[in-house]
Amino acid sequence: MGAMRPAGGTIAATPCCPCEDVHRKETEMAVKLAGLEDNARKTAITELQACMSDGLALSMALKQAHWNMRGPNFIAVHELMDQVKARLDPGVDAMAERIQQLDGTAVGTVEEVAKATALPPYPTDVTKVADHLKEVSARMRAMGERLRGAIDTVDEAGDADSADILTEVSRQVDKDLWFIQSHLD
Repeated sequence: MGAMRPAGGTIAATPCCPCEDVHRKETEMAVKLAGLEDNARKTAITELQACMSDGLALSMALKQAHWNMRGPNFIAVHELMDQVKARLDPGVDAMAERIQQLDGTAVGTVEEVAKATALPPYPTDVTKVADHLKEVSARMRAMGERLRGAIDTVDEAGDADSADILTEVSRQVDKDLWFIQSHLD
């Protein structure tokens, strides 16, 4: 078949197979960032997804702590957990959006995050403020370590922009770890 000239004078391609329109839409939807090697893109997607999964797990752990704590300094720590979550969530969103920019798929369902996170499951039987502070601190420390490793891996692969996003998240996680840990010292 080939191309046909419609009344408007422009050429319209005739599909060569039943799913050509789908292929064309996939191609049109791809961002295909210029200046990134395929290895840099794939490496960044993998590292961003791993850090995003840990960030989502940490975000849920912060809410678990927020809802279930009792004891000295309750209101200060209760509110701090929400503040830390409010600062963490935009970083998680930035990682997810970068995955999409790199033509990946950000996977953030509870089921998939539970399988993918490197963070241990948050205990549901903790009630003391100090115990929640210890549990959250341990997870934030682990996430900071994971972020720093991802920064190096992504930067070495050649994606400075993704490394920058991870660096921004790492700085905030470290700062919030300091705030939380200060309640224990």
